[in-house]
Amino acid sequence: MTKLPFRRRLRTGAPILADGAMGTMLHVQSHARADACFDAMNVDDPNVVLAIHKAYIEAGADLIETNTFGANSYKLASAGRDGNVELYNRRGVELARLAIAESGNEDVYIAGSVGPLGVGIYPYGRLSQSEAAAAYAEQLFALVNSGVEVVQFETYSEHRELLLAIGVLRDLDPDLPIIAQATFYHENLSYSGYPPARVANDLHRSGADVIGVNCGSGPAGIAEVLRQMSYAVPDAVFSAMPNAGFPEAIGGRILYPATAEYFADCATTLVNIGATLIGGCCGTTPEHIAAMRAALDQPSADFVDLHIGHFDVEQDTHIEDAPTELSQRLEAGEFTVTVEMAPLRSYRTDTLLQAARRLRAAGADLINVADTPAARMKMSAWAVAHLLQSQLGIETVLHFPTRGRNMLRVQGDLLASHALGLRNLFVVMGDPTRIGDFPDASDVNDVAPSRLIGVIKQGMNQGVDMAGHSIGMPSSFTVGCALNMGAEDVDREIRILQKKISAGADFALGQAIFEPERIVRFHQRYEELTGAALELPVLMAVMPLHSHRQARFLNNEVPGINIPESIIQRIATATHAPQAGMLIAHELVDQMSGLIQGAYIIPGGEYDLAAEVVAYIRSKVVEGAVT
Repeated sequence: MTKLPFRRRLRTGAPILADGAMGTMLHVQSHARADACFDAMNVDDPNVVLAIHKAYIEAGADLIETNTFGANSYKLASAGRDGNVELYNRRGVELARLAIAESGNEDVYIAGSVGPLGVGIYPYGRLSQSEAAAAYAEQLFALVNSGVEVVQFETYSEHRELLLAIGVLRDLDPDLPIIAQATFYHENLSYSGYPPARVANDLHRSGADVIGVNCGSGPAGIAEVLRQMSYAVPDAVFSAMPNAGFPEAIGGRILYPATAEYFADCATTLVNIGATLIGGCCGTTPEHIAAMRAALDQPSADFVDLHIGHFDVEQDTHIEDAPTELSQRLEAGEFTVTVEMAPLRSYRTDTLLQAARRLRAAGADLINVADTPAARMKMSAWAVAHLLQSQLGIETVLHFPTRGRNMLRVQGDLLASHALGLRNLFVVMGDPTRIGDFPDASDVNDVAPSRLIGVIKQGMNQGVDMAGHSIGMPSSFTVGCALNMGAEDVDREIRILQKKISAGADFALGQAIFEPERIVRFHQRYEELTGAALELPVLMAVMPLHSHRQARFLNNEVPGINIPESIIQRIATATHAPQAGMLIAHELVDQMSGLIQGAYIIPGGEYDLAAEVVAYIRSKVVEGAVT
């Protein structure tokens, strides 16, 4: 069988098994000190290195790493091996290639192993960025010229150094595949305090082909970091290479407790979480890799949850929740009218409740409750939604931004929402804190909206949380997503929408459209790209303009909104701008009839104006003029 190029192999989605520890094996087999210069053994004791490579290949590894992890000028100089960067790296690649030839398995990939320089980079150390880049360039030049098929950056506890190294390789060889692995320690944070989600996003944006985690902890800890990374960047290709547990000093030797059998379970777990490339780090041996190989080759392998401290929740007898009014309307294909309300910067709710009564009387089916719109401090959206439902009997759609919530908060908030009867959700990224009242507030974003939709619909609605643990009984959320049919890059918008639909989205709230022909073009392009008509119900935003200033602001400063100059001038020259804005809203609703499944009124605080638009739409629905 002809070996596929590495990137093509990744695209198959089939798991790739890497080798295990090199340093551990060299320490044991050569009886060298644990802090010895193992890279020098490529020249000083090549047969030991060769034998280890062959043992991993015989154990079933699809990829072996060169013995060059510390073969940079700074680490070699500290070991008295100055001036040998090119020699040790070239010889490391030659030994890996020789091991493949002698093993007779030409399908094995050679990854050039590159680790941190071992010297801090400014502002955390004495090296300048240019000095660090020069050191990486020297080592990477040797590896690239020696013919590695992929470069594996690993064990980076400072991911900004890893980003620098990736940039150097891209300058040397833009086409060489990259595996970029970070390391996390206390509380799953990097050396500089960054969580896995932030690191994963940065590495993914760097263009690395595979991103992931190695070292730092055993299989359970690595599995948790991998979960967090995969939630944050669901489109990435991931790797995971745990240590064989936490090391122990016994009789003057460093030993690792995790058995090969345990690593067999680990292999299945890591792949099920989302890893394509798996292997072992410190303390792992050919026996560990052979056990992982056997597990991967066993199609009936069971999922083993390695979460530490997990207590099963006794499954309650499930009593089916009644479908929400929204879900019933969507199922029946009924035209639905909802109005967005923003909580106030106050604990008083009387004026908000009064406005909601007015909207319901006008014919609104539901109320959308925004959560910290424009990153402004407001009362909790949950509290407002709960008050509307409990005191007025008006069903709500709770906006659920992923920004500002870590994964624990996301799950807890979802459980709380369901407990309060708030079962209609609009999952959206949310506004960045830098534009709001508290620009220095945490802006954490552990999970992308498309991924969270999947967590809710395919996880919680099936009775499990993000980690696969029971939540007692299945939830019954109806989940909406954001959609901009007027996007400049329509193809990209369609690709993102398909991910949300695949994740289980029940409906979409569309960005306001002031040119209905854009909706027609979107539907046409969607069918061209997907081969099928868009069936997801779309509740299109309608924004009754109430001033010329507002129209100009929306057109110039709100991404995704395009207002034709003719409408802006109509508002500008109107005797009564709010009245003109209301009439324009009526006309847009008429023009969109048959193209949308509902209207999502965004009044900008002008609830009386919104009520008139709602009443107009409701009259048209009764007449059958809006469908």
